[in-house]
Amino acid sequence: MTEFWLISAPGEKTCQQTWDKLVSATRNNNLSTNNKFNIPDLKKVAQYMADVLEDSRDKVQENLLANGVDLVTYITRFQWDMAKYPIKQSLKNICEIISKQVTQIDNDLKSRASAYNNLKGNLQNLERKNAGSLLTRSLADIVKKEDFVLDSEYLVTLLVVVPKTNYGDWQKTYETLAEMVVPRSTNLLFEDQESGLFSVTLFRKAIDDFKHKARENKFTVRDFQYNEEEMKADKEEMTRLSTDKKKQFVRTMLYCVFVISELPSRVNLISISRPTDQGPLVRWLKVNFSEAFIAWIHIKALRVFVESVLRYGLPVNFQAMLLQPNKKNMKKLREVLNDLYKHLDSSAAAIIDATMDIPGLNLSQQEYYPYVYYKIDCNLLDFK
Repeated sequence: MTEFWLISAPGEKTCQQTWDKLVSATRNNNLSTNNKFNIPDLKKVAQYMADVLEDSRDKVQENLLANGVDLVTYITRFQWDMAKYPIKQSLKNICEIISKQVTQIDNDLKSRASAYNNLKGNLQNLERKNAGSLLTRSLADIVKKEDFVLDSEYLVTLLVVVPKTNYGDWQKTYETLAEMVVPRSTNLLFEDQESGLFSVTLFRKAIDDFKHKARENKFTVRDFQYNEEEMKADKEEMTRLSTDKKKQFVRTMLYCVFVISELPSRVNLISISRPTDQGPLVRWLKVNFSEAFIAWIHIKALRVFVESVLRYGLPVNFQAMLLQPNKKNMKKLREVLNDLYKHLDSSAAAIIDATMDIPGLNLSQQEYYPYVYYKIDCNLLDFK
């Protein structure tokens, strides 16, 4: 279970009493695993709040780290990063720092992803030419120089795809499909499951008539000219692209959706893979996934702080708590929390199902309870 409920409740005589009361209420029936969520006393309440492999899942998950530890450990042991986000600054400035950081990651990712997609697309186009049926695939790796009459002013060799069921018809008729077809000039060069590739030699002036009659008889003339230099260049290009892909990005890239809904600048995709020999892009992704995740949790902390101050008032006196619900007892846990904190907001009971439209509250995206509540779902990072 990697879903967490980040809540806060006002301090009683001390914040420790608030914590103890929650632990006591949820201990019975093993409702949740609880951790204190440490939020420093931020300096101001600002009006500004941002809205925003071929590998098995367990192996991929090893690369989803934040500050060098797994995501659950980072969340449950969360400490505000004073160096990155100085709390002496206003909330607006802190949000802008995080926003700029994530925007830079997003822009870099777009640039790197574009380069990867271009490389991958070019390689796929070349691979596609070497796959499929004889009607569409590249013939460069099938034919040989000796299959063609080359450098002749009058003669030309054509390649014709013939369905296997029509082999007999081809042998009987190919010499009569047009005038000036060289007798006994056809050879079967290659077969797949459905068709065969035949060569046939004729005079150049008969090409158009031959193609027309061949089409009427369900024989397909491939548009192909033997050019050794072009064929060699295509093979070298494919080798180069394949090598570049393995070198820069390793065999594949697996994508996980990581949407930071709190930020004004969105992070669209962070890609993580687990190759044996990690390329530069994969290393970049690992580092910046960590940075983006850390920024996301700090934004959660900011939102809890702001919402708690707005709800519970000044001076700052509340306890933020991180609950990891027992999946079987989530409904019961919600009932216990509502009983524990219903006195904080009597109107919350009427809108607990988030079906009412209240000005200023976007309930379609965030459930409303008597206590401050934000969901942290690490399943956002799972591969589907």
